[in-house]
Formats: sequence, structure tokens, C-alpha cells
Amino acid sequence: MNAQTDPKPKKRRTDETATMSFGDHLDDLRRRLVLAMVGLVPIFVVALVFADEVLGFLLLPLQAQLRAKDLPQIIQATGPIETFGAYVRVAFVLTIIAGGPWVMWQFWLFVRPGLRLHERRFAHVLIPMSVALSGAGVAFMYFVLLPVVLAFFIGFGSKIGVQAVAVQPLPPGIVLPVVPLLDADPESPTIGASWINLTLREYRVCIGMVEGEPIVLGIPLKRHSGIAQQYRVSEYVKLVFQLALAFTLGFQTPIVVMLLAWSRLVPISFMARNRKYVLMICAIAGAVLTPADPISMILLATPLYLLYEFGMVLARFLTPERIARGFGRGDAGQT
Repeated sequence: MNAQTDPKPKKRRTDETATMSFGDHLDDLRRRLVLAMVGLVPIFVVALVFADEVLGFLLLPLQAQLRAKDLPQIIQATGPIETFGAYVRVAFVLTIIAGGPWVMWQFWLFVRPGLRLHERRFAHVLIPMSVALSGAGVAFMYFVLLPVVLAFFIGFGSKIGVQAVAVQPLPPGIVLPVVPLLDADPESPTIGASWINLTLREYRVCIGMVEGEPIVLGIPLKRHSGIAQQYRVSEYVKLVFQLALAFTLGFQTPIVVMLLAWSRLVPISFMARNRKYVLMICAIAGAVLTPADPISMILLATPLYLLYEFGMVLARFLTPERIARGFGRGDAGQT
């Protein structure tokens, strides 16, 4: 018995070529949304574990600038739940950052079957670039902008209303006590011993012992100033996240420039001829997206303009035709 062969073999149905009804699309979208939300739950739990350390990390620039100005390194909480609220906000932001790739992956799995191979290549270029630019923007904000902005505001506020301190000779028979200046607390202080911790800027006293461990209390020391520089933890965290969001959005400028050039809406030649208007737009964006002080405005407007120039360079190098054919690979005809 001869085996019969089909002269026209059927094409295997795969996820790449299969068509889906509108109802199937809705079911798939609902499934991806559920998976995205469920996947964020364990990430939020883990974020709650590490949120206190991240909150302490966010406070480091503020504490460093207060210490540099000889001011107390104490952040205030004016309500019973203010610190906990800042802690939860940090955990929520950590969940968004750490869970972003998972959510984007679910979104990619939803839209990927409807894209051709050359269309996917654009996503393979733009998504990693956007993630890298976002990370660069947040790092620039934390390590460059934030210390400069804090130094400006803390120094500005501490110089207002300062009154001159009178100086006169000591009365006869008066001898000033001398308190030791230490970079760290002594290992085994005796009860009643006192010293000044230069690192903490505190006058510290050992008031007792508990199971062989000294109980040390301290009084913050500060330079004489007219206006006390005392910051609330919730307002500071809000400021940091506001700046982080502004720089995350601002550092997407190269992608916006590339998309405008690719779509032919704004030719590269037109962008190059109108640099002065772009510089003005960057200055306006710096004023709107930051707390409106001149330093942070300049520190955002300057990299925005440089990123604009970088975007034009990328648009000339990464043309749509070059990305569509896979940077010279011979698979441009695949779908």
C-alpha cells in the first residue's frame, strides 16, 4: 500500500501567523493584566523589607549637606504616621521600578503576535534604550543635581537673619571646661563621661549601662543661624521622587527626537536649523519639571539640550531602514 502524499502541505498554525478574534484579544489582554498585577504582589512584599534601607539611602545627600553646613542631621516627622507614610511611598516606588520589567514583558507578550519581524526590531532598540536613559536620568539626579540643590537651599536659608554674637574677655577666675573632640564614640565610656562626636556633630553623655552596653544620649550641635533648617521626611521624599520623575521623562529626549525624525514629521535638517528654539524649550521644561530654583532648572535644561543633540546623532545613524533590515543582516524579507 503506497503512502499518499499531499502535494500542498498545510502551513503549520503558530502564534506568529494565527489570527485572533476580538473576544480572544480581550481574553488575552485580561490574562496579561491579571498576571502583571499578581506578579507585583511579591515584589511589593520584598520592597517593604528593603524600603527602610532605601529611605536611609535617600536621606544621605540631605544629611551630608546639613553636616557640611554644621547643622543638625535630624529629619523631622511632624505626625505619628508621617515616617511610616514615607516608608510605604518608598516601597510603592520600588515596586514600580522593580516590577516595571515584568509589566512591560506582559505587555510585550500581548502586542508581539501582531507585529512583523522588522517591527519588533524597533521595540528591541527603543525599549532597552529607554530603560538605560531612565537609569542615567535617576543617577544624574541623585549624584549630581540633588547635592547641588540641597547645598544651595540649605546655605541660603542658614544665612538669613543671622545676628552677630558678642565677644568679650572672660571674667577673672573663670576657666572654661574642655570637652574631648572625637571622630567616634569611645568603646567603653564610664558613666557620666561626656565628649563631642565630630562625625555626628553631637555632644554625647554616657548615662548608664544595660547588660554591659553603655547608654549614650546626645544633643545635636549646630552653627548659629537665623532660620532653623529642619526638614520633614515626607516633603523631602516627595521632592526626591518629583525630581526623579522629571529626569526620567527628560532623559527620554533622544527617543522623542528619533521618533520625530523616523516619522518624517520633523526632518533632522529642520531640527538642526532651530537649535535656539529647542534651547528655549529646554529652559522652560527645566523650570516646569523642577522646583523652579535657578540651579536645578539649569542642571535639567543643560542635559536636555545635550540629549537633543545626541538624539539627532542617533537618528542619523539608526535610520528606520537600517533597523528594519537588522543592521545589515539578510533577513529583511522575513515576517
